[in-house]
Amino acid sequence: MADRSWGDDSEYREAVQQADRATRFGWTAIAGTTGVLGCVLIAMAVVCVVAVVACLYVVATMNS
Repeated sequence: MADRSWGDDSEYREAVQQADRATRFGWTAIAGTTGVLGCVLIAMAVVCVVAVVACLYVVATMNS
């Protein structure tokens, strides 16, 4: 402790940099998860639309 000057704030700067890195990682993880969930939602919607069209086709061919 005696070898550092009164205005030495290197530990503070290191803590701020570490917090910034953690924040960037967190936002990257959130964005990635949101993107994956969005793609899954779109894929599920497409599968549902295809299933409805297939069911309508089956019903239409059975009645004709």
